Amino acid sequence: MSIAVEEIISDEVHAPPRLAGFLAEFDDVDSVMAAATKTREAGYSIWDVHSPFPIHGIDDAMGIRPTILPWMVLGMGLFGLSGGLLMQCWMNGIDYQYLISGKPLFSIPAFIPVTFECTILCAAYTAVFGMFLLNKLPCLYNPLSKVERFRRATQDKFFVVIDARDPKFDERKVEAFLESLNPKAIESYED
Repeated sequence: MSIAVEEIISDEVHAPPRLAGFLAEFDDVDSVMAAATKTREAGYSIWDVHSPFPIHGIDDAMGIRPTILPWMVLGMGLFGLSGGLLMQCWMNGIDYQYLISGKPLFSIPAFIPVTFECTILCAAYTAVFGMFLLNKLPCLYNPLSKVERFRRATQDKFFVVIDARDPKFDERKVEAFLESLNPKAIESYED
């Protein structure tokens, strides 16, 4: 390798860590719900709440819109239903007419099992791959994983995390805002 390429690679490897955001730790559901409502009202757009269990009403407190995934699954399920039905109508009624004991060529009751399976196949694949796509998975790295305090998010602590990519993010203002929420602790984390 040339010297210039080696310098670029070494600069990327030894780049100083940059601030990725702040996290505030809370002890109970009520305090994290109140903090989530105030964070939404403050106008932050790239932030999240982490808890050891699902919290009823947190979507409303955070202002999260319902997902489009059910509509995607419905659409692809209807596509599978109509595709399976049309496929069988074409095959049995037009392309390869096969008379069995005088039964009709277009027999809806005979088409139900295949139509049902095509519906389920399309809907299930859409649900799985749509979930991965909408959640931006797989996400192989998150800087929060390196924060020792954050490991309690799966056990007994609640966190509000404001990301540095937020357009409204200012280090001093975010820290002051999080302090106004009366958390147990505030910590910055680096990427």
